[in-house]
Amino acid sequence: MVCRINELLIDSHWPIVIIGAGQAGLSAAHYLWRDGLAPGKDFIILDAGDGPGGAWRKRWHSLTLGNTNHISDLPGFPLGHPDPNVPASEVVSDYYSRFERELELCVIRPAEVDTVRSEEEPGQGRLNIAATIDGEQVTLSCDYLINATGTWTQPYVPFIPGIAEFEGHQLHTVNFRDVEDFRGLRTLVVGGGISATQFLLELSEVTDTLWATRRPPNFTSREFDGQWGLEVERAVRERTLSGLAPASVVRTTGLPIRREFREGIDSGVLVSRGMFDRILPHGVHFPGIDDTETPITSEGLGPSASDHLAVPESWAPFEKPQLEDVDVIFWNTGFRAALKHLAPLRLRTPDGGISMETEVAVKDDPRLFLVGYGSASSTVGATRAGRIAARELLKRMSGGRQPQRKSGALST
Repeated sequence: MVCRINELLIDSHWPIVIIGAGQAGLSAAHYLWRDGLAPGKDFIILDAGDGPGGAWRKRWHSLTLGNTNHISDLPGFPLGHPDPNVPASEVVSDYYSRFERELELCVIRPAEVDTVRSEEEPGQGRLNIAATIDGEQVTLSCDYLINATGTWTQPYVPFIPGIAEFEGHQLHTVNFRDVEDFRGLRTLVVGGGISATQFLLELSEVTDTLWATRRPPNFTSREFDGQWGLEVERAVRERTLSGLAPASVVRTTGLPIRREFREGIDSGVLVSRGMFDRILPHGVHFPGIDDTETPITSEGLGPSASDHLAVPESWAPFEKPQLEDVDVIFWNTGFRAALKHLAPLRLRTPDGGISMETEVAVKDDPRLFLVGYGSASSTVGATRAGRIAARELLKRMSGGRQPQRKSGALST
């Protein structure tokens, strides 16, 4: 159902608030709903999007389910077998929309959460939420918060000396729209993940490209099956539970050795020239690398860890210092968890991560659950994390006073 902002929402109190209606948030909502909690009465969802689909609705048109990593089903609601040639943004937006309608979820959008603060001592009392909902400033509170804000809104670009002096065009993965925008413009693609490799293959059809990565491309001969997915989650979970910031996705997942990737390597398109150390007004400077500095692995983690390079010919850094003229720097350098609104809760450790009691429960705040963080950021992990968060939250609710909502249900 569509939940409209009205006087019942302003200054209202809710037992549970979910922030984010992507895969993780919808999964958590499903398990709360399945265990008897009523949408719009016991819990609401605040989502920053203009419509269903989470970050998928913002993906570029050429990304289809035929060329992306597998999308896991939402719980109890199989995706089926959509046309692999239809843009993923359309398929997933429609899929999530049908899921929301089926469960009659109360999703309020567009709702941008600005801050979450503790009413009392850290970890105690209510959580106060300040949000901008459909352009209006709103405050509300809750007893428990499930945060499922993902990473898409926090693109990461590393600092490289001279970055502000570049006179060409710079963009990040989130800004990509159409390959034709690059026609005739020599493009430097930065980053070793799946997006970078796919963009390189597309861009090479319309312009000259150059690939830069800090490490050798992490190609792996591992089959991307269920066991692989479990090992990815385990590796990321161990890092997250230690309080460390999550590593890059590709460092754990690796890159599949697909036929088109092998062809790209053979043609020279998918061959990294190492990492540049300085940006100039019209290009970049590569420092060069000698034999003593050449890494023998891609420093993979979990299932992609190896004592050798699976595809050594994909790594050919410049041996001597080299200046390369480029018109475009295309950053495919990943994302960080979108948690700025939680900053007032002071959850970060000195290492930059968040100490977690379990895969989803924050160690120092029993009111807060993070789904879509760390090992829960993959589509498989997000669905699983939603289930775990709902289970642990309900256990905490049943162990003490049942939170009571003070205002009536939202209008539909």
